[in-house]
Amino acid sequence: MVGEPAAGPSLLYAVKQVELAVRAHLDELLRPTGTTALQYTALTVLARRDGLTSAELARNAFVTPQSMGDLVTALERRDLVARHRDPRHARRLLISLTPAGQELLTRVEAQVRALEERMLADLTADERADLRNYLNRCRSALADGPAR
Repeated sequence: MVGEPAAGPSLLYAVKQVELAVRAHLDELLRPTGTTALQYTALTVLARRDGLTSAELARNAFVTPQSMGDLVTALERRDLVARHRDPRHARRLLISLTPAGQELLTRVEAQVRALEERMLADLTADERADLRNYLNRCRSALADGPAR
């Protein structure tokens, strides 16, 4: 019947449970590298989009700017990222992945792919494409930030 809640947990609950499961597996997978799932996320963002400011990286990694500042400092201490002045705007600091950061991503790439494959094992190729599309559309719908 229209308007009645669906049986079982809400979709938001299911999405959160998947996120928590992925995070737990990533933390376990990354533990030997001394890297957290949030740090790994930031490194993967930089691998795709080099030269972001801390605020831009925070938006792309879904953390607060203050949290990202602390995270970048920790990654910089480990020589996984480097900050440098933007040649066009001297007041802006841009963050880049270092060779050591790229090497870390390369080292865990097969394990991360295996985790993703495990998560998607019961889905067909079409279902996987649909899931990616649906999740990207959901993310876009929420891109403006928290509900007011």
